[in-house]
Order: sequence, then C-alpha cells, then structure tokens
Amino acid sequence: MSKKIVELLGKDAENLLKYKAKVPAANLHLPGPDFVDRVWALSDRPAPVLRSLQAMFGTGRLAGTGYLSILPVDQGIEHSAGASFSPNPDYFDPENIVKLAIEGGCNAVASTFGVLGSVARKYAHKIPFLAKINHNEFISYPNRYDQIMFGTVKEARDMGCVAVGATIYFGSPESARQIIEVSQAFQMAHELGMATVLWCYLRNPAFKTAEKDYHTSADLSSQANHLGVTIQADIIKQKLPTNNGGYKALKFGKTHDKVYSDLSSDHPIDLTRYQVLNCYMGRCGLINSGGESKGASDLAEAVTTAVINKRAGGTGLISGRKAFQRPMKDGAALLQSIQDVYLDKEVTIA
Repeated sequence: MSKKIVELLGKDAENLLKYKAKVPAANLHLPGPDFVDRVWALSDRPAPVLRSLQAMFGTGRLAGTGYLSILPVDQGIEHSAGASFSPNPDYFDPENIVKLAIEGGCNAVASTFGVLGSVARKYAHKIPFLAKINHNEFISYPNRYDQIMFGTVKEARDMGCVAVGATIYFGSPESARQIIEVSQAFQMAHELGMATVLWCYLRNPAFKTAEKDYHTSADLSSQANHLGVTIQADIIKQKLPTNNGGYKALKFGKTHDKVYSDLSSDHPIDLTRYQVLNCYMGRCGLINSGGESKGASDLAEAVTTAVINKRAGGTGLISGRKAFQRPMKDGAALLQSIQDVYLDKEVTIA
C-alpha cells in the first residue's frame, strides 16, 4: 500500500484500512471496469445514456476502474464568486476551471451553464462536461435557501454535455417543487442521451439541534439518497456522514432499530455503507463531496474521505474548493492524490 496514504491517514490509518463493515461487501454492486455493462445495461436507460456514462467512466486517470473523480465548480453562485475565487483569482476565468480538471486527471468537470458554455467548442470533446442546471442563488436579501433552474436540459445537450446535475434540498419547504422539477429534467436528460447526477442535500433548520447537526446524519442523508435514486438519478452526490440517529433525535418520520444495530454503527465506513445501501446497494454510484478548503489539512482530509468512500463501496469523490482555491499545480496534485486511493488495489472494500 502507498506509504503516502498511510501517512496522511495518521493515527486513523489502521482503523480505516483494516475495518470490516457490518453489511458484507458481497451484497453490493461494486464499482469495476464492467460497471456500465454489468449494472446499467440491464436498466431502462437508453443506449445514448450508457454511452454518456461510459464516457465519464472512461476518462482521466481512473478510466477503466469504475471509479469517478469529478471537479465541481458551481460555488461562484452558491457561495458568491468573491468568496469562492478570491483565494485564487485565476479561476474567475472559466477556462482555468476546465484546465484544472484536465491537468488533475478527472473523469469530468461539473459547472454552470456560463462556465461550460464559454469554452464549450474548445473543451467539450476533450473532457466530459456535466452542467449543473439549478442553483441556490444567494444574493437575495434576506437570503433564501432554494434551488431554482438556471437553464434547460436541451441547452446543456447543445453545448456538448454528457450529463446534467441538480440539487434537491430534501426536508425543506421547497423540496416538493424541486422533486417535480428535477425528476422532469432528468427524464428529459435521459431522452436526450445524458446521464444524471443528483446532489442529495438536506436543508431544514430543525435538523440542527444544540447537540448535533443532523444534516450529515447517516440515516437522514441515506433517505435523501433513496429519494434521489427513486427519481432515476444515475449517480448520487452526498456529504460524508458524520453522525447517526437523526430520525430518533428529531422524533419524526419512520425508521427501524436494525438500521442502527445491524446495518450501521458509529464507524465512518459503516455510516457511509448505509448511504451506499440506499443507492440501491450500489447500483447507483455514491460519490461523496470533498468539503470546504481549510488550508494545510486539505490533503489529509481529502484522502481520508476517499478511503472511507472506497472501502464503503462508493464510486468516488467530487472535490472542488480543496483543489481550485490553491495554485493549479497544487490543486491538480491534490486531485491526483484522491485518485491514487482508488488506483491502489491494497485499499480494499471493507
């Protein structure tokens, strides 16, 4: 095993690399070179969608492995351009976003209509484009937390995208409308031959208590995943779980004691495996997000997240701020360090 991976995991190395998950890996549909043939070719996805999925799985340093490393840069809208790009103003220029994805060996680049459209004729045939079709516009005052459509699926197709992505704020008052909008958009994407990726995020002030923030609870986030695959997302993006028991703590909804005794534990690999279970046992790939940039600890955090995701049976990482809020050379190196986890055959499925 890579000495670098072990060093970056630090005191958690043995716990993360040797742990055996409660739900056996044999029950899962695991990533592999034949994933599209083995899983998606048997579904109702049209042949052009299979081609689009294969384009993503067949690009970059992870080509042919069944794993994905995606660079997402939509923070210019979600967090403001100043907050996102001031640490490295080069990324106000959309071309540098695409260049970073290519230099970093990514399978795809996910961004806004504006970013991808501005350089489409130069790059759409060089790396798979994934257009984020809705956003939380964050300039209304007071701030509102809602996802609204910024363009059409056809617009994404016409600029050369192989996939579209969207966010639903599950648990929010606006979620019912978002579910309808996104499910209709995903149906259109499949008709036009594109793959679909859903950011399955939770959003409700009640989910954050004085004790814990249950927005990243394994049981609640996993149910968001299950709703996401229900509207036929091909790939699910979810935050890495940090706790469990949201249903019990908040005293709402329905759950089962076996969720906590048999199907999960407090171990991060078990928590993430429960997310995978809710992605139809891995039929829909789970990619976890890389999170915000904190500076010196970014590399260790990114590699730790990758190890947890891979050993849980996930499909990869979608990491943005940790990569683009630093010089391009360093950002590309960080992305490749993430990919090295998925390329290392000694980092096994737990």
